[in-house]
Amino acid sequence: MVLFIVLVTAYQLLVQGPLTATLKERRARTDGAQEDAQKAIAKAEARAAEYATALRQARAELFKLREARVKQWNGEKDAALEAARQVAGAKAGEAKTALQAEAAQARQSIEASAGELARQVVRAVLPAAAGGVR
Repeated sequence: MVLFIVLVTAYQLLVQGPLTATLKERRARTDGAQEDAQKAIAKAEARAAEYATALRQARAELFKLREARVKQWNGEKDAALEAARQVAGAKAGEAKTALQAEAAQARQSIEASAGELARQVVRAVLPAAAGGVR
């Protein structure tokens, strides 16, 4: 019985004590590593959320810039169309004025030669005795 007590005491001192201490140390290291990993995961998730927010803001800013650029281009297009309309209107007005001047000149020419044409028609149609010449 004494030998059994000596063996149990020796086992506790030589094997179980160092083994228990090693297991406690391993458990502490493992728990610490798990905590560190959880902290790293939380930090990575926070960074991912920040990056997602920054990306959304950048996309919104790009959308606003694109809308502003499209609005500017539409304004430039409208201005160019208005200028083209004004130029076309001015050319049409000039052409209308020129046409009216030509028509007035043609009327004056016709009115001026109407008397002579009437005399020529009378001479051609009426006999010589009535004053016409054939």
